Amino acid sequence: MTAAEIRERFLAFFESRDHRRMPSASLVPPTYDPSVLLTTAGMQPFKPYFRGEEPPPHPRLTSCQKCFRTVDIEVVGTTARHLTFFEMLGNFSFGDYFKQGAVDYAVELSTRDFGLDQDRIWVTVFGGDDALDLGPDEEAIECWRSVGIPDERIVQLGREDNFWQAGPTGPCGPCSELYYDRGPDFGPDSDRPGDDTERQLEYWNLVFMQYELHDGGSLTPLPRQNIDTGLGLDRMAAILQDVPSAFETEHFRPLVELGEELSGRRYGEDAATTRALRILADHGRGMTFLLGDGVVPSNEDRGYVLRRIMRRAIQQGRTLGVEEDLLPALCRRTIDVMGEAYPELRSQSETILKWASAEEEGFRRTLAQGERLLAELIERAKAEETSWVDAEDAFKLHDTYGFPYELTKELLAQEGLAVDDQGFEELMERARELARSGSARGPGRQDHEQVLAFARSTDFESRFVGYEATEWDTVIGALEPLDGQLLAKLPESPFYAEGGGQVSDTGLVKTPSGLGRVDRVYRIGEDQAVALEPLEGELGVGEEAAATVDRDRRLRTMCNHTATHLLHAALRQALGTHVRQAGSYVGPDKLRFDFTHGQRLTPDEAAAIEEQVNSWIVENRPVHAVHTTREAAEAMGAMALFGEKYGEWVRMVEVAEVSRELCGGTHVGSTAEVGLFEIVSEGSSAANVRRIEAVTGAAGIESSRQRAEELRELAELLRVPEHEVVTAVRKLRERLAELERGSSSSAREQAAKVAERATELAGARVVAEVVEAGDARALLELSDRVRQALGESAVVLGTESEGRVHLVANVAPEVVERGVKAVDVIQVAAEQVGGGGGGRDTMAQAGGRHPEKLPDAIAAARLAIERALA
Repeated sequence: MTAAEIRERFLAFFESRDHRRMPSASLVPPTYDPSVLLTTAGMQPFKPYFRGEEPPPHPRLTSCQKCFRTVDIEVVGTTARHLTFFEMLGNFSFGDYFKQGAVDYAVELSTRDFGLDQDRIWVTVFGGDDALDLGPDEEAIECWRSVGIPDERIVQLGREDNFWQAGPTGPCGPCSELYYDRGPDFGPDSDRPGDDTERQLEYWNLVFMQYELHDGGSLTPLPRQNIDTGLGLDRMAAILQDVPSAFETEHFRPLVELGEELSGRRYGEDAATTRALRILADHGRGMTFLLGDGVVPSNEDRGYVLRRIMRRAIQQGRTLGVEEDLLPALCRRTIDVMGEAYPELRSQSETILKWASAEEEGFRRTLAQGERLLAELIERAKAEETSWVDAEDAFKLHDTYGFPYELTKELLAQEGLAVDDQGFEELMERARELARSGSARGPGRQDHEQVLAFARSTDFESRFVGYEATEWDTVIGALEPLDGQLLAKLPESPFYAEGGGQVSDTGLVKTPSGLGRVDRVYRIGEDQAVALEPLEGELGVGEEAAATVDRDRRLRTMCNHTATHLLHAALRQALGTHVRQAGSYVGPDKLRFDFTHGQRLTPDEAAAIEEQVNSWIVENRPVHAVHTTREAAEAMGAMALFGEKYGEWVRMVEVAEVSRELCGGTHVGSTAEVGLFEIVSEGSSAANVRRIEAVTGAAGIESSRQRAEELRELAELLRVPEHEVVTAVRKLRERLAELERGSSSSAREQAAKVAERATELAGARVVAEVVEAGDARALLELSDRVRQALGESAVVLGTESEGRVHLVANVAPEVVERGVKAVDVIQVAAEQVGGGGGGRDTMAQAGGRHPEKLPDAIAAARLAIERALA
């Protein structure tokens, strides 16, 4: 039975038993769920239903969910069953059937539809826990007995194995796992479920959510009992296809074969080769799906997870002798194999391959330098006859050169060496604390929990009427104090709740006895709660209330939101379809749009994009919203944004013949209402992510007025009419050029040649090379000229003079803001030549006594810059 047949048979089985089939959610969780970086289980998209925050679309659901787990990254390849990316088949019940129903379905599907031998099925149950004051799950034991599983194949395990909880508090419950005995070829008869051996293969987990876990560890029964199950498609395929591991199944084998083709090695020829080919297959699938869902490689959060598996695949490819075009080949093969089941892979193929190629090219440079430095550490450790490498050295490889710590540990282990994990983690935590000290903090978790509890405590849901009106007569449905304010719920609310990048509305709520200012509107699924600042009198529950949105603020926000859609469309038109939204802010003051792109925009590109947006504005194109099914919206080409949650029915905002996006925000009725669009700034937000800030309407007019005033000031300073300012500046530049030619034409020519060799790196222009310069002063002057010629750049130059090394790092302020500090770069370079130095964030100098290592110093400096910009 193929993977596709397993997938369809599972879903059809439950669909025929009144379960609604749900599409897989993105690997990027919704923005409301910050608890995980990636989707790790089939139940994760349904958390709001399990928590009671939103009603499920049906009491019974079934799905095949894309999942990614990072905990098994280092284990992948060493066992037959561990994977990072996998598909989880699941059936879910919300207050409908419970343990007996879940057990009946599991056995029926396993034996009748999948043809498993019931005599080889083992199960585990919760065996009790003193801390929870719970005994064995006797109800589950009886359920298994009732379907013919004898006591000798029912294994009781503890809390760690067979009790599920989402966190330290919240819904939880015992679980039962189904194992299949693969026979004596996989291990002795003494192997049992829970032993973490290969003979007993776990393939299905049934979670019985029946308790609420409170602070202090006490349990109370949930008012509604739920079922959450997960069956691993890859493991079931290995069982049904009777192959030793997931890597030999028909849907995995093409990726393994690709590794064989590229390397000339064969799966099974030795343990190291088999492990490397498995890693290529697993990581190839994982990176393709992550890229397809809009993740881009970086050094933060989910982007770091992606970068880690991409770089790990490259390193494993090198052990097999594959030195180029590995990642794109893996992605192409994954798209070929999985594209029919997951059409988004085909539609995003160009973007996937672009990022795969760019990351491989960048990391191969890092890998070569990192492995050379690591080899020196290994040589030193062996010379000193020690089995350890200092944590400081491992941290330097990671922090300065971008060499993955996990890769350091793997390569050291191959040499019989280890590294101080605790010491490394302490250094990492110190770095994290430093980073956190300058970061903003969001709303407290305690506030969120109180708002959520408040919303749940009411027996009604607020209906948002703000698409139709900005004033509404309603009533105060509920009130509760919160940090000097009042939380209120209105049966009908014209106030937009913060979400999708758009800020919440503000306004007033007036009753016969009091007046409150709307400070914030909290989104709770489809519900909302309003934070009120009391202004006059007192507000009371049940009072009639006039709710009025701050109309001017709303209109300015609407202009910016529609402009954001226009900007997105213009960027994709000008730069390519790899451009995807990676974050946004839409408020009354401005719009901020983060998008995936690996290079800074040229002035011509930025001007063309701005011109295109304004062209669409002038054309007065209609803007309207349509409520339709997600399937119909996507068929019309509507873009869904990762990090946002969409139900079966969606709201699609269309700008006629320009843009279609799934969006719940507020928009103007026609593009002409935006008035004016002006890009204020363009820069880097993170590795492979650019950020544009822009203004519209009145703010755009004010920006233009300020520029006009500056032009008048320039005209006065130059003593020319305003229309001759450009001509006058050109004449000044020509005069300056003449002076420079007369004083140092050779230095200028040298600077121009050096600048021509600059490379583009994450939106900044970088030069790092050895040059001819008389002394340290001449080197500094040359670096100044190069940096000025390049603009947003980082310049590192080195020269030899009278047996000494001179180094200089010159970094533009914009690049300093992105983490490249000249003083840090120069210290890294100086270490290579046996010297030292210092300076400022924008400029630093150093000397050294080993001229023969000058090329190594320049290479180290370049890698330090790449690491900071990544």
